[in-house]
Amino acid sequence: MARLISSRSGLTSVQGWKVAVLLAGFAIGPVMAQQPAGESHESHRKKHDLKRQVEALEEKWRTAQLAGDVSTLDRMLSDDYIGISMYGQVSTKAQQLDRIRKRQLVITKIDLDDCKVKVLEAVAIVTCKANVEGINEGDSTKGNYRYTRVYQHLSSGEWKITSFEATAIRTPKPVPVKTHGMG
Repeated sequence: MARLISSRSGLTSVQGWKVAVLLAGFAIGPVMAQQPAGESHESHRKKHDLKRQVEALEEKWRTAQLAGDVSTLDRMLSDDYIGISMYGQVSTKAQQLDRIRKRQLVITKIDLDDCKVKVLEAVAIVTCKANVEGINEGDSTKGNYRYTRVYQHLSSGEWKITSFEATAIRTPKPVPVKTHGMG
């Protein structure tokens, strides 16, 4: 077998081919490493698109909640919705909508931070930190909360909220430092 030598690099054609493959591997390696094992580029893009849809729904929910828009909230909640409020109140879809309709729950401020969306097949789990102000059952409400909202992606392509839970964020009390006297 004749060995071909490149006049510029001094490499045989076989060596040049191996170098080219190695360089191509370095070029596409970082791109491939960004995708989870077994996940195609198309699957990754679809998951990214679904996350964006859910992020938009979170903003739609926030806007409807601030406006007291019961009609929009009704369309967004699944019929089997269960919510747990920041006070531990458990409510169904009908109960939650009724509280808003009767203005027993009036939210005047919702500022979101540290939001994350995790898509698992036909379910999306959203976690956020929320600074909330408003009225709940006649009492003023103001504080920071963490919440989890679960969406189900229906075969129709529509997302429905199936579950919600909020927890108050309490600032821990400082622990007193004991000093030991010398002597």
